[in-house]
Amino acid sequence: MSIKETLDEAKKEFSSDEQMLANAFKLEKFYKKHKIKIFSIIALGVIFFSTRGVMSFLEEQRLEAGNEAYHVLQNDEKNAEALATLKDENPALFELYSYKQAVKNGDTEVLKALSSNSNALISDMSAYHLSVIEKKEVTSELYKEMALVNNADILIKGGRVSEAKNQLDLIPEQSPVYNISTIIKHYSIKGK
Repeated sequence: MSIKETLDEAKKEFSSDEQMLANAFKLEKFYKKHKIKIFSIIALGVIFFSTRGVMSFLEEQRLEAGNEAYHVLQNDEKNAEALATLKDENPALFELYSYKQAVKNGDTEVLKALSSNSNALISDMSAYHLSVIEKKEVTSELYKEMALVNNADILIKGGRVSEAKNQLDLIPEQSPVYNISTIIKHYSIKGK
C-alpha cells in the first residue's frame, strides 16, 4: 500500500470522525437549548400515564364496591346500606336492580319513574312491564313480539278478534313466540 493511499484512507477516517463529532456537538447544542422542553414532555408523559393508572384503579374499586353491594342485596333486599352503596358506586346497576325489584313486587310507581330513564334499555323494559301490569297496549323494541302477544290478548278480551289476529300476524316465524301466537290465533278463532 502506498503512502498516498494510506493518507487518503486516514483522511476519510478523520472526515467520518469529524462528522460524528460535529453531530455530537449539534446534539449537545440542541439538548442545551431544549433541555427544559424535553424534561417537561417526559414529566407530562409520566404524570399522564400515572394519573390514568390511578383513575383506572379508582374506577375499578368503585365498580367492585357496587358489585359487592349488589351481591349483598341479592341475599338481603332490606339492607339500606348496601342499597345506598350500590346507588352511589354503580348507578346503572342500581337502576337495573330497581327495575328487577319493581317487576318482582309489581311496583308501578318505580316502573313509571324508570320508564323515563336516560338508559334506553331500562326505559324500554320498564315501560313494557308497566303496560303489562296495567293491562294496556304496549310498544317495545326489546320485547317486540311479546308486546304484540300482549296487545293481541288485550284485543281478544275486548272482543276485537280480527285486530288481534292482525297483531299476531306481525310476528315472524323465526320468533320464539311464533308458536304461542299460532296457538292464540287458533283458539281465538275457534272461540268466536
